[in-house]
Amino acid sequence: MPLAPILMTPAYRYGKMTPWGGNSLRTLYQKAIPDDRTGESLEVSAIPGLESKNPEGETLPRLIEKYGEKLTGTQVSSPFPLLLKLLDARDTLSVQVHPDDAYAGRVENKLGKTEAWHILYAEPGAELVYGIEAGVTKEELMAASRAGAAVEKLLRRVKVKAGETYYIPAGMVHAIGSGIVLYEIQQSSDVTYRFYDWERTDEKGNKRELHIEKAVDVTDVNAQLKAVQEKEMEKGRYLLLNEKYFTTERFQDYDGVIAADPRRFALLTAVKDCRIAWKEGEMTLPAGRTALLPADGYELHLQAPAALISYPTC
Repeated sequence: MPLAPILMTPAYRYGKMTPWGGNSLRTLYQKAIPDDRTGESLEVSAIPGLESKNPEGETLPRLIEKYGEKLTGTQVSSPFPLLLKLLDARDTLSVQVHPDDAYAGRVENKLGKTEAWHILYAEPGAELVYGIEAGVTKEELMAASRAGAAVEKLLRRVKVKAGETYYIPAGMVHAIGSGIVLYEIQQSSDVTYRFYDWERTDEKGNKRELHIEKAVDVTDVNAQLKAVQEKEMEKGRYLLLNEKYFTTERFQDYDGVIAADPRRFALLTAVKDCRIAWKEGEMTLPAGRTALLPADGYELHLQAPAALISYPTC
């Protein structure tokens, strides 16, 4: 028998883990967030200690153990390759960069981290740090980062609005600005190197840990990307990204079929309430919730006023 879609319950990063977080995941999507500094809803996660779960409370690693390739797909290797989050940036995040697989494997014994952001909500004037200003050398970046606030003038900033998508390959310096809620698809890795945290301190006057030498080491100072230009695939279905680690699509006023792919799973996130129907049942996917679509799954009829889907690139 094929597997039905699995409505996932997220894990959360909040409080001291995300001092920049807020309560927008509750106000926008009615999520049961732990507190008013909740920065991340890990919608589909196999990160140890932050695993998402099915409605019966089984963690994602347990589901993978239980169903194997029927869930993940014939061409998806272990460990589980993707991590899907919703983020609420009440304040600006630290300026950071991620290593690629080779560096992360050699130095951290982990996967690297390439990611992408789709902006769900942005206050007027909201912006991202998206790379380094043209012409800056690694030596200049190192000196400014060690000096602290001097690095701010080297950061490339872009204004953003809801509906835009930004690709952040490993090596690209970045930070989410205040007043932004976004969808993030990434490699399943927690390796982050911080350059700078805006001179913030906690209640005891302590600053967050920085990793300046490693950060500069992995930075691509020439990364100068723009917002992604989507391509229409069929009526109501648009390709946002088709990169090495993941592919992401957007649905807008879509009423059609999603076929299961035995090679890989997929992650369907509702931006507005959606309806999924299949031979053996149906599901309402509320806004802000994610369903894991198994590789050996049913053909689905999707009615989606607005939704996103990501899956491993095969």
